[in-house]
Amino acid sequence: MSLAKPVMRGLLGKRLRFHLPIAFALSLVAAAGFKYMVTEPRKQAYAEFYKNYDAVKEFNTMREAGIFESVRPSGE
Repeated sequence: MSLAKPVMRGLLGKRLRFHLPIAFALSLVAAAGFKYMVTEPRKQAYAEFYKNYDAVKEFNTMREAGIFESVRPSGE
């Protein structure tokens, strides 16, 4: 009773023909999922934030708090 020899000839090509399309499809699904579940909400959040953002008001708030060394608060 002997074991049958495994078929080694063409094994890599056979496995690649099976696994390569699956890997490609899964990578496309992962890229699309990342785009629509991470990137798009992040872009929306930034757009919403900067729609009401006033840089001059923010600068004046930081100046009055004394954050900047080159600009003195208006009280001094």
